[in-house]
Amino acid sequence: MADDSTPDALAPDGGVAQTAALTTIPAVAPGPLPTAAPAPTEPDPGASPPEGEAVMSLLDHLGELRSRIFRVVLAVAVGSVVGFLMAPAIIQFLVKPLPTQKVIVLGPGDAFFINMKIAVVVGIVLAMPVILYQLWAFIAPGLTAQERRIIRPWLPLALAFFALGCAIGYVILPYATGFLLSFTNETLVASIAAGPYFDFVTTMFLAFGLTMEFPIVLFALSRVNIVTSQRLRASRRYVILGIAVFSAVVTPGGDLVSPFVLGITMYVLFEGTTWFIARTGR
Repeated sequence: MADDSTPDALAPDGGVAQTAALTTIPAVAPGPLPTAAPAPTEPDPGASPPEGEAVMSLLDHLGELRSRIFRVVLAVAVGSVVGFLMAPAIIQFLVKPLPTQKVIVLGPGDAFFINMKIAVVVGIVLAMPVILYQLWAFIAPGLTAQERRIIRPWLPLALAFFALGCAIGYVILPYATGFLLSFTNETLVASIAAGPYFDFVTTMFLAFGLTMEFPIVLFALSRVNIVTSQRLRASRRYVILGIAVFSAVVTPGGDLVSPFVLGITMYVLFEGTTWFIARTGR
């Protein structure tokens, strides 16, 4: 006879059933199973960089520089064709400051090379918008969005300043030639050769035109925190010395008028730019 006090009883299927005397296991609330931390993955060297953060290699930079130089040369070549067609009228315009309004050709090929020289200078002037744009397009990727937004409006001003510099060069041309020709006399006869004269004129125009870009360069350097108004004021005496040396070197002819006017122009631009940079908080 089976003892009813035994903890186990036979189940109808012949197995052993657990009794209520066993300890009840507490229920656990269901939840998401823990997942293993993903294994670190190596960056794919072939994957493209995120948008706006493209990294160019040295070869890419050189390739871009080559393409932009090619576009500049092409623009200058097209402008030079226009300048060659306009060269006779430009030559007549440039000899007006001379007392005789004539120059002497010393060799059979001098007239052709003078026309070519005038054409190239006119080509550079006409291609200046393309030159400034290609320069901007090359350096802009290295700037931040804020720096690009600040500097971009100055590009049209750079073109206007270049034209203003050429105009200043033409205004002082009669005074420079008058000063130089004042030393001629019956012994030193003023028979002006075409080659040296047009070298003098074109160099003066380019010198004044490029010098007028001086304030834009200073402002751009201030926006990228390379120079400040306080640093410029502290370096004023060195800047004046540098302007004097630069004006004497880049102006042709050896006269006193053109370097003096160029130096005064650069100093006024320096002081005005320093004041403007200080007004912007730099």
